[in-house]
Amino acid sequence: MHTAEHNAFRELVRSFVEREVNPQVESWEREGEMPLHDLFRQMASLGMMGLTYDPAYGGQGAEHRFTMILAEEFGRSDHGALPMALGVQVEMATPSLHEFGSEELKRRFLAPTLAGDVVAAIAVTEPDAGSDTAAIRTSATRDGEEWVINGSKMYITNGLQADWLCLMAKTSPEGGHHGMSQIIVPTDTPGLSTGKLDKLGMRASDTAMVALDDCRVPVANTIGEVGRGFQQQMRQFVVERMWAVYTTVGACQRALERTIAYAKDRKTFGKRLVDHQHLQFVLADLLAELDLLRVYNEALVDAYQRGEDTRREAAIAKIKAGRLARDVAEWAIQIHGGLGYMEETWTSRFLRDNWLVGIGGGSTEIMQRIIVGLDVLGDSEA
Repeated sequence: MHTAEHNAFRELVRSFVEREVNPQVESWEREGEMPLHDLFRQMASLGMMGLTYDPAYGGQGAEHRFTMILAEEFGRSDHGALPMALGVQVEMATPSLHEFGSEELKRRFLAPTLAGDVVAAIAVTEPDAGSDTAAIRTSATRDGEEWVINGSKMYITNGLQADWLCLMAKTSPEGGHHGMSQIIVPTDTPGLSTGKLDKLGMRASDTAMVALDDCRVPVANTIGEVGRGFQQQMRQFVVERMWAVYTTVGACQRALERTIAYAKDRKTFGKRLVDHQHLQFVLADLLAELDLLRVYNEALVDAYQRGEDTRREAAIAKIKAGRLARDVAEWAIQIHGGLGYMEETWTSRFLRDNWLVGIGGGSTEIMQRIIVGLDVLGDSEA
């Protein structure tokens, strides 16, 4: 149920996106980077950071529905890069730290992150381990009270601007999902280096490969229990997927609004595009799918706020969101015709950016395995 407070927050976020974000998107896309520290400080000053986190560390202590609203409204950005970067900061790199981190780690890393003073990134994926998280090779070997970390990470969003990484590493020789830990690694740690990756879309998002060569960090930087990193990361993946599906609703809503407005102006064969019956049917189907996803997301929020395990529901929503984003992108280009195929038109960027919904945070095929109970967790969720 949405209250006046929810609606006021939505207006605040939408105003920020329209005033502070969309006018800058073209320059950010050309530069291949956004000023995340400045942007996150602005957002923090408006109460947009750590919405559900403990106020003791700079959070807002709010219910999860505010996170959904934040994601939906940032989904209305003129690109997908900033919504993704923000999602990493508030729903991908920090949930484990907030839930399992020590008091010292929360003070040193969570509080400044929620204040927007530092940028965080999540470092799980590797060149040979994407959706198969259990296959990671990066190792952390204990030497006294320090971890010595060696390995590499790939496709790390915010990786070039990040001040610290929530990094997954093997901390014991056990195979599979056993013996992994989440470790906070400051990016100024000697032996850590980054390189920028060139992508099809999300071009304003600094995405990096990270190399770790005998990087030493305190064992006290371990988030939660040593050896439980895989289980903690699986919980973190759930809220990451939820963020993605929330942003997809906002993105598809705005894309359809823009496409319908164009179809009302453009005339072919003596009448407006929108007056052609086939296009009316296409648009009706897309709007119906969007409404179904929006309503499903509301039910997902309710279940999450009741403390239920939403792993399966998040997987269902992510599959539907990924397919809807691609369908909306395809028809936005088709309805715009040759104009839609031009680089200067928003439709081409929408296609490039939103294709990632079906890949990032676990591929569609992994989501299908989760739905039928064949995910890689086995009995390790407990």
